[in-house]
Order: sequence, then structure tokens, then C-alpha cells
Amino acid sequence: MRKFNLIFLILLFLFCFSGSLFAQPAADFVFDFESFTKPINFSSSVGLLVAIASISLIPFLLMSTTSFLRIVIVLSLLRQAVGSQTTPPNPVIVSLALFLTVFIMSPIWTKINMEAVQPYQAGAITQEAAIQKGIQPLRNFMLKFTRKKDLALFIEFAKLKKFEKAEDIPIFVVIPAFVISELKTAFQISFVIFIPFVCIDFIIGNILLALGMFMLSPVVISLPFKLLLFVLADGWNLIIRGLILSFQ
Repeated sequence: MRKFNLIFLILLFLFCFSGSLFAQPAADFVFDFESFTKPINFSSSVGLLVAIASISLIPFLLMSTTSFLRIVIVLSLLRQAVGSQTTPPNPVIVSLALFLTVFIMSPIWTKINMEAVQPYQAGAITQEAAIQKGIQPLRNFMLKFTRKKDLALFIEFAKLKKFEKAEDIPIFVVIPAFVISELKTAFQISFVIFIPFVCIDFIIGNILLALGMFMLSPVVISLPFKLLLFVLADGWNLIIRGLILSFQ
């Protein structure tokens, strides 16, 4: 009986407030078929995606179009020539190469800023003109240190005609030719650096062989002598000076 009374009270309560519940107007539902047939504008999304992808390529462009490539290869091979595989560590080599790159490329970046960036920000030139003016100093820098043989190789495979002016060569041809030329130049500099250290290895190896010390590693014994030669010759000053002068 008590359960029946409780159920009756609940039904009565709902009946009393049912009018206020159903008195509110229902929201009109309109099916707009035209909204489904209109084309979706993806231009902003695609532009944002391209911008993000372009930002991720900036480090690779900096390595491929500046003096960073030559410097980091020479410093890495210098470490191998000395015989120390982990000293200086990779972060130190990359940091030194990066700061030397900023020092060497600063005149070019200043020129790009003066001729392209500032006029574009002031509204004096269009975006397309700013890009062309900004690429030109960097193109001239790369062409200055690019061998004609490497340049002709990519022009041939790109099936392009011969250009009367070097400034007319497309940038997608200049960059790989510049990279190959930089690799060759870096190996040539590293070969000269290797010669004195190889001589020390050869001398130490012959001395150990004459003394019958076959169990000792010539690399381990020669490492202190290599470091002593490098310090006495002020090797870091000579290497950095040579790298900077190679871009003059």
C-alpha cells in the first residue's frame, strides 16, 4: 500500500509540472540541403599546411645554401684525424659550425635584409619581388663557390639551355651543384689536415714495431703526441682562419 501511494504521488507531481514543460516552444528543425552541396574552401588549410612544411625545411635549406656544410665536415674530419672519436662532441662541433656560419654569412643576410625584407615590410615592393631580391645575394654567394663542371652537370640533366648570365640559372639547379662543390672543397681541406697526423701515426707505429710492442695500439700511443702537435701549432686558430679565408 505504501508503494502504491508513493507511485501515485510521483505521477501527480509530474502531471502538475507537465504543462510548464510542454509549454516551451520546440525549436524548428530546418534541413538545408544547399549547405551540403556548396564546395568547401580548403585554401586556408592547405596554405597553413604548406607553411608548416616550409618551416620544417628551413634547417635543411640553411645547411645546403650556406657555409655550414663545409665547416661541419672539416671539423668532423679533424676530430677523426686527431684520433678522438668523441671529443669534441657533436653538439660542440655543430654549435661552432653554426656560429661560424652566422659570422661568414652575416654580410649576405644584411644585404638580403636591406634589399628585400625592409622594402617589403615598408610596402615598397610586392612579395614576389621581395623573394626575387632576397634570393639573388644568396644565389651569387653559391655561384661564387660552385664549380662550373658541377653546374653544367645539373643543367644538362635538367635539360635546360645554356644561360648567358649566371643570375638567370634557376635556384633548384644552383643548390645541388653548390652542395657537391662544397663536399669536394671540404674533402680537399681535410686531406691537408690529415697529413701531419698520419705521419705521426706512421712514426709511432714503426717505433712500436721496432721495439717489439705488438700488443700496444699505435692509435692510443700517438694520441697524446697529436694533441701536443695541435696545441703547439695553435691548430684551432689555423683551422678557423683557413675556413674563414676560404670564403673570402
